[in-house]
Amino acid sequence: MENGGADKATIDIALPYYGDVALMQAAVSSVRAQTDPRWRLYVVDDGKEPGVPEWFAGLDDPRISYERNEVNLGITANYLKCLAMAEAERVTILGCDDVLLPEYVATIHRLHAQHPGADMIQPGVEIIDGDGTSVDPFVDRMKRRMFAPELRGTRVMGGEELATTLLRGNWTYFPSISWRTEAIRAAGFDARFVVTQDLDAMVRLIASGGEMVVDDTVVFQYRRHASSASSTQAVSGKRFAEERAFFESAAARMTELGWEKAAKAARRHVSSRVYALTMVPAAVKHGDTTGVRTLARHVLG
Repeated sequence: MENGGADKATIDIALPYYGDVALMQAAVSSVRAQTDPRWRLYVVDDGKEPGVPEWFAGLDDPRISYERNEVNLGITANYLKCLAMAEAERVTILGCDDVLLPEYVATIHRLHAQHPGADMIQPGVEIIDGDGTSVDPFVDRMKRRMFAPELRGTRVMGGEELATTLLRGNWTYFPSISWRTEAIRAAGFDARFVVTQDLDAMVRLIASGGEMVVDDTVVFQYRRHASSASSTQAVSGKRFAEERAFFESAAARMTELGWEKAAKAARRHVSSRVYALTMVPAAVKHGDTTGVRTLARHVLG
């Protein structure tokens, strides 16, 4: 594929990497397969997997840069490092086990041209499992049927309406979102949060007047599998301890703005409690009595 080169990129794709080498390589290959050449990929390796630097060197692709951290920074610090490195007007923080479909960059460019001031662009997403097979897990059916807004084509959302829907149930997919670089860099990520850092950043952007463009064109594959950080923390109950802290913070922020519907949604955090309920059998199976108690407290509010 003939390409315009990294110097013409108007979308940055950051890949904070840690973990499975093969899945990371598949993610990189999906970026290289884009039909629209206006992108730059930079990878920040927070691990020590052998052969990875050599693999990137072998790509010999001027659109791709790679560096390995001298010490492990952890998820949030590595995300912040990626934000600091962004140069283009928009940036996507791609998950190292996710996949871009070939029209992702073209779709983001189209939506950005139509709504250049949007802080967030959420395109359509397909769920895949660890083997890359299309699946439709309960949590994603719940997102789609109970919490996601009605959508045919493209919709612009913001203010209390958007905050309320997200605090009822986060129906977005963080690695698929294209962020306006200036906005997400200013917002940053709160070091207190790991599994809710994306929702926290979105809520803070919305509170400051930011808008989200939502489009139903499916151009992203989000990988959901049991070994993910969020799934592991969900079974142990750690995820929900963090979520309670986040929702308390969000409820206070919404109250300060006078957005009572959003504040109520944060206090109730319905989807989080339903998800915790679905994790109880797994915690029981693992014999994790502490996890069971943590989950039960979260479900009962």
